[in-house]
Amino acid sequence: NEYKSYLRCMVNGIPWRHLRIAFICMLGSVLSYFIVPPIRRFVLIRNTMATVSYLGQEQAQNIDIELFNEYKFSIDQLMELAGLAVAQAVSKSYPVAGKVLVVCGPGNNGGDGLVAARHLAMFGYQLHIVYPKQPQKHPFLPLLHQVKCMDIKVETEMPTNLAEYTFILDAVFGFSFKGSVRAPFDVIIPQLTNSPVPVASIDVPSGWNVEEGNSTGLQPDVLVSLTAPKLCARYFRGRHHWLGGRFVPGSLRSRHNLLLPEYPGSDQVVLL
Repeated sequence: NEYKSYLRCMVNGIPWRHLRIAFICMLGSVLSYFIVPPIRRFVLIRNTMATVSYLGQEQAQNIDIELFNEYKFSIDQLMELAGLAVAQAVSKSYPVAGKVLVVCGPGNNGGDGLVAARHLAMFGYQLHIVYPKQPQKHPFLPLLHQVKCMDIKVETEMPTNLAEYTFILDAVFGFSFKGSVRAPFDVIIPQLTNSPVPVASIDVPSGWNVEEGNSTGLQPDVLVSLTAPKLCARYFRGRHHWLGGRFVPGSLRSRHNLLLPEYPGSDQVVLL
């Protein structure tokens, strides 16, 4: 009986023990198809995160000071490069050239928003800017003049129907913001938080602590970090996280031990 059982387990002259080994190998191949790719993706994500530096508020401010004082960048230059990077990033995330609302704050983040709006208009998007607090000084006055010369509507109050926009660009507060949110932004930021359309934030989502984030506040669909991600970006859970601001000199990177990814080709942004 044992001999007959052995014969029945012969297929094309292959003994049962060989078939068993072949079956185990085949099963291993099938399992590896489903299990290995997620593991590889996880390692890739971990490696990507490990090769990017995250800046605290003080370090980010010191890097800006060095760019101005030691490397002789002007505020105009940095805003132009940052705004161009933001425009390129959001145009990649929202490739259909629809209607865009840009909400600008009174500081440098708002200036980045004005530059981004100008470039987005050149890319074919329809722009509407909300700029409640407009500093009467350089470089904000010429930036505001430029967007008005492009027939971009600039208002001081939020529109009533946010659903008519493809997305909203949050350019209210950046990494220098401290303290409590004052009027009119104490009303505007909740409107962004409850927006019926996606929100893309520049550098730091408005209302977030620069280092600790804000789990109950605005949760943007897209984040465009500038120079290097700030510590709060660790808590970003949106769809696309871009890094822009391709202007950091190599010597400054070395001095601050900055780990930054390579930018593809001539792009001003890289997807993290």
